[in-house]
Amino acid sequence: MSHLNKPVPAPDPDTKPFWDGCRKHELLIQECDACGRFHFPPAGRCPHCGATGSRWVKASGKGTVYSWIVVVHPVPKEVYAGEVPYVVALVDLEEGVRMATNIVGCDPHAVTANMPVEVSFQDVADDLTLPCFRPAKPSA
Repeated sequence: MSHLNKPVPAPDPDTKPFWDGCRKHELLIQECDACGRFHFPPAGRCPHCGATGSRWVKASGKGTVYSWIVVVHPVPKEVYAGEVPYVVALVDLEEGVRMATNIVGCDPHAVTANMPVEVSFQDVADDLTLPCFRPAKPSA
């Protein structure tokens, strides 16, 4: 899916490290300094214990599909008409966080619950790379 002339994320102080990591094709999530639990989306406080200290760590990029929809009716039509069908999904990462994303690299109607996926990055502009997920390659 091309993202030119479409709404794009606007990094803020909490999310800037995440987007900087995506530009390097690294999926970063926060790990709380106090309780050691991972959290996403990026935030100034840990949602588990309320602490303010955290560090950015590279996630495995592996997960499973928790839930998804196949978008077939583009809204707004003028912007997304050439993009359908596409998948918007919630992916559970191995680290225990859930991320909203797109599933790419397969027939949108082939996506299933618990389907193993891995991160893939789409460079959509010089200063913007979006993380998406594709079906995981079978282990050798």
